Amino acid sequence: MLSVLIPANNEEAQIATCLQAVMASELLSGVERPEIIIMANGCIDRTVAIARDLVEEASGHGWDLRVLDIPDGGKLNALNQGDNAASFGSRVYLDADVTVTPLLIGQLAAVLDHAAPIYASGTLVVSDCTTWISRAYRRIYLQVPFITHGVPGCGLFAVNAAGRKRWDAFPDIISDDTFVRLQFTGSERIAVAATYEWPIVEGFANLVKVRRRQDIGVAEIAELYPELLENDDKPRFGLTRALKMALCEPIGFSVYAAVALATRLNRNTDDWSRGR
Repeated sequence: MLSVLIPANNEEAQIATCLQAVMASELLSGVERPEIIIMANGCIDRTVAIARDLVEEASGHGWDLRVLDIPDGGKLNALNQGDNAASFGSRVYLDADVTVTPLLIGQLAAVLDHAAPIYASGTLVVSDCTTWISRAYRRIYLQVPFITHGVPGCGLFAVNAAGRKRWDAFPDIISDDTFVRLQFTGSERIAVAATYEWPIVEGFANLVKVRRRQDIGVAEIAELYPELLENDDKPRFGLTRALKMALCEPIGFSVYAAVALATRLNRNTDDWSRGR
């Protein structure tokens, strides 16, 4: 079957929703009992307590739920500890602010049941935003080549046992999702039909903060692992496409461009919080 690995740093507001959505998954009958591992890292809130309170409920839904209380913060260390604790070769790596739909985990398990290396994710749904500036940004974000082409894996990606052998431990880098996605060619990445919901942050300052982290993370991959860029099949965001967006969505494009410009003007890397 598979292991669902969820790194969580001070996620008391999201962890129950995330877990209960996974527990509600419609799994294939006759398969081995799957597991969820929460890698609570550096938490000073109620993340660990909330997750442990759901162990019995998870068992009732056919899941084994374990909670690792890791004293030190850091997502990459948490991912490595989760990998070390996992019982199955097929792994779903899931951010705590992501909500899966009932069919997704079963569909991922099915496509990962293959001897050849496979990377998979669901069909992305970006959550509605509450602030006008994030709503405007979202309208353009949904049209950029990274989202419209291929399998972006925002907040959720999965690999089978053969795929997990593509790398050893997670390195100490910013962009774990980019690092994993580029271990695979475009033909090895599969998007299943079932959806999952992933949020973007609210407000201009937080959009800049997250965009800056993303850009620096991708640049870090290019510097440390240039060979992985051969697997980047994302089309270029060309001038013609940009002009069309600007004409069709002038407010959204202006916000998106302003975030991009502010990101380039401010390269401060002191704060890596997600702005939630």
